[in-house]
Amino acid sequence: MSFSVGIVGLPNVGKSTLFKALTKKEVKISPRPFTTISPNIGQVSVPDQRLNEIANVIKPGKITPTTIEFVDIAGLVKGAHKGEGLGNQFLAHIRNCDAILEIIRAFEDLEVENVLGEINPEKEIETIKVELLMKDLETLTGLISKLEKKKDRKTLKKINFLTKIKESVSQGKQVSELEMTEEERLKIREYQLLTAKPAIYLLNTNRETSFPLKIPHLKINLKEEEETSDLSEREREELEMKSSLDELIAACYNILNLITFFTVARGKETKAWTIERGSKASETAGKVHSDFEKKFIKAEIVPWNQLVRVSSWSEARREGLLKIVGKDYIVQDGDVIEFKI
Repeated sequence: MSFSVGIVGLPNVGKSTLFKALTKKEVKISPRPFTTISPNIGQVSVPDQRLNEIANVIKPGKITPTTIEFVDIAGLVKGAHKGEGLGNQFLAHIRNCDAILEIIRAFEDLEVENVLGEINPEKEIETIKVELLMKDLETLTGLISKLEKKKDRKTLKKINFLTKIKESVSQGKQVSELEMTEEERLKIREYQLLTAKPAIYLLNTNRETSFPLKIPHLKINLKEEEETSDLSEREREELEMKSSLDELIAACYNILNLITFFTVARGKETKAWTIERGSKASETAGKVHSDFEKKFIKAEIVPWNQLVRVSSWSEARREGLLKIVGKDYIVQDGDVIEFKI
């Protein structure tokens, strides 16, 4: 399973430009709205120096980074929840993503149409927030109406819970901002509400213009990133042009509450894997192979930095650094694991 981040925003704010810079895929970029209709989807490697350090020790035939999926979604306009523009398609594609990366226009370019008519980051954010809230309100109303046809106690409890959420959403509160127990947060995930998804805000700016934004955000010149995406690390250093894309990928990874573990496949392949923080060893085994979770007996684990320090798996065993764990062990970020089935 790959975790996905939906790239959203008003038309012509730089969504496809970012997607092209991230994935190195050729996509159509136009100064007119709604050039992107069907979503562009691409897998992006998650930068992790630990993988290279482990590989230097293991010297495998293959090195495989973990990935995160980015989805370039059609531009949203005011009234999207009612089907304006490509609204219904836009909102359906967001529903299938695990997180939202919202691109906000903070550059002036007369050749690139501005559907808002002004450079106003706060107004852009509010426009999209309202559309997502309205769609969630519609979803919650439909769910409650459907459940009200049943009369059992369990259903009534669910109706009360969803009604409480609906009241907050109707007051302009995003689901992600609401106080909930861990159990309630797990429960709300099954409904895939748009404002329940974690979000990152990215100001698409340039060297000439920049606009303030009060909420936490990243600031990147996406046009420059796209134009220099084919340069090697060495060429970037020579031109004194440092990419901000690794920082962006890491931010998306972190907001999804993900961690990385590694496998070394008996020296054949060093590979990074993505799991949610708090995952048990048996669940983690299922990520490597679907049969592993059922057949799981135990696992040998060593933190990546200890493996690198002693320079080999066999040396880690000799020094007593390998820990034998059962199915309920909570995997830690940076664990190197060998599953026993």
